[in-house]
Amino acid sequence: MQNNIKERFGFDAPKNRPIEESIQWAAENGFGYIDFQADVPPNNIASFDDARVRTVRELCEKHNIAMGIHPSSAINNAEYTPIMSEAVDDYLFANLELAERLGCGWLIGHGGYHFGDVAQRRDAAIERIRQLVARAEQAKIVIFFENHNREPEHAEIHYIPHNVEETHWFFNAMRSPYLKWAFNVAHGHLVPEGWQGFLDAFGVENIGQVRLNDNTGEYEIHLVPGEGTIDFVDLFGQLKGRGYDGWFSLGFGDDADKVRVRDEFAAYL
Repeated sequence: MQNNIKERFGFDAPKNRPIEESIQWAAENGFGYIDFQADVPPNNIASFDDARVRTVRELCEKHNIAMGIHPSSAINNAEYTPIMSEAVDDYLFANLELAERLGCGWLIGHGGYHFGDVAQRRDAAIERIRQLVARAEQAKIVIFFENHNREPEHAEIHYIPHNVEETHWFFNAMRSPYLKWAFNVAHGHLVPEGWQGFLDAFGVENIGQVRLNDNTGEYEIHLVPGEGTIDFVDLFGQLKGRGYDGWFSLGFGDDADKVRVRDEFAAYL
């Protein structure tokens, strides 16, 4: 039973480690899930020829590891200017195609960011996610749509969606069994309603993954749990009490931190 609980945890794979090594490490340490980014070597999209794709799929099948791709949130999914807009589409669809080739179960989706031009960026982002979900339905890959982090008030850019109201924009605009919520607890901790407000607004029924790291409620930083101010005992108690039986993605620290904190969190379940 304890091993099954621990296998409900996954992690963001280090960008500088070949994904094959991350899969092996996950298997050796009892993790069941991996998010990875396919932007830079050694895991950039172009590096996945047919032979490497076969190797990765065989490793995941051998070790019973589920895997998904987490495209960069620096790519603005709210882009609407000509040429750049088409490039964003190409980037997302290339990641989706790689996910399909690798047998991935999900792709993380982002809303993007604005420069004060909120309405135009919002509309562009909603339409882009709608198109991505339509393609994901054909590929049978779920889009895990993530609530973003709040930027400081006087920052030039601001992510959408970063609060409950903005997250509703997206989930109210479309419905699909291939669109689920990537509940980022630390991002929720940065807004007045807190992660509690997100849980109250959206519940657990449509959560695809719960993303975990800590912060102090001031700005985006990936602290190891215990170094910030998030009450993880309360969080896990509420998730368990509401019937959440999905998985958790750890996005902090080094390998030792992930194993240690995973074991602490597993005890809460």
